[in-house]
Amino acid sequence: MPARHSAEQLSAFAIALLARAGLDDDKARVVAEILLEADLLGHTTHGLALLAPYLGEIEKGSMTKTGEPHVIMDLPAAVTWDGRRLPGPWLTVRALDLAVARAKINGSCTVVIRRSHHIACLAAYLKRVTDQGMMVVLSCSDPCVASVAPFGGRTGIMTPNPLAAAWPTEGDPVMIDVSMSITTNALTNRLNGEQKKFPGTWALDPQGKPTDDPAVLSASPPGTLLPIGGVDHGHKGYALALLVEALTGGLAGHGRADPKEGWGASVFAQVFAPAHFGGEVDFRRQTQHLAAACRANPPRTGIERVRLPGEAGLRRRAEQLAQGVELHAGILPALTPWAEKLGVPIPR
Repeated sequence: MPARHSAEQLSAFAIALLARAGLDDDKARVVAEILLEADLLGHTTHGLALLAPYLGEIEKGSMTKTGEPHVIMDLPAAVTWDGRRLPGPWLTVRALDLAVARAKINGSCTVVIRRSHHIACLAAYLKRVTDQGMMVVLSCSDPCVASVAPFGGRTGIMTPNPLAAAWPTEGDPVMIDVSMSITTNALTNRLNGEQKKFPGTWALDPQGKPTDDPAVLSASPPGTLLPIGGVDHGHKGYALALLVEALTGGLAGHGRADPKEGWGASVFAQVFAPAHFGGEVDFRRQTQHLAAACRANPPRTGIERVRLPGEAGLRRRAEQLAQGVELHAGILPALTPWAEKLGVPIPR
């Protein structure tokens, strides 16, 4: 069986590495918390697998280690920050905390962030909002990366542009985290490194031919990832990717039209307080009714039962908190040189 690690030990390990690298204590704690939460939910490409690359960004000065975001606009329900390339998970948690507090007063609040560093796994932020009875919509794009072509094209102009959302029911929340491309850059890089193929024709080679080979993204010139829907219905993923670009770089006023600064993110975070709309009780009555109807739906052949988005991740989270976290095999080897350099013991 794969080795399991205590969530508490992994958290302490990640915090120690980030703090020794120079992050403020609160930033180190929040970044470690979000990365670990991603692994708990099963998003292994966007959890602690990002810690080594983040440490590299800190070392070369591409991630700002200390300070606060610059406030560009601050209205009761609309806030814009310049993130100053501070750690993305820390900025996003701060933005959501502010949005929750403002939504309790105004019904909703939106915070957009320009010039954030990478924000990791979107799903890792959702439960902290739904636990407070709120609904959240979260999205990001990276104006420095262009790995997804528009539908009908073969040159990358966008990132996978994930869109996440979550809302409470009477039971577990519904949690959505979906990229607007068929897969992510991180999984593409992992499969390429392991010399594996995509499960289907998820990419285009440089000539625009559909392929299952992730190596085409590293070719010169590079291939591209296909939008959701692939070669048949990719116009849908393409349209949604454009929406994400408008919500992130568009509303933040900084994105692909500006000079590249390095790996980062433009962020859109919006929180709704159901109590200010149709009422919290009726909100949960509606969301619970639909959740129950989905679960009760007769499954088609070969499917055990109908699940809700996020259900498997929450079950995996509870199991790993109780029994230990199964890390992807490449994570600790990638962190070993950093642990030795920064003098932090590796968890066993």
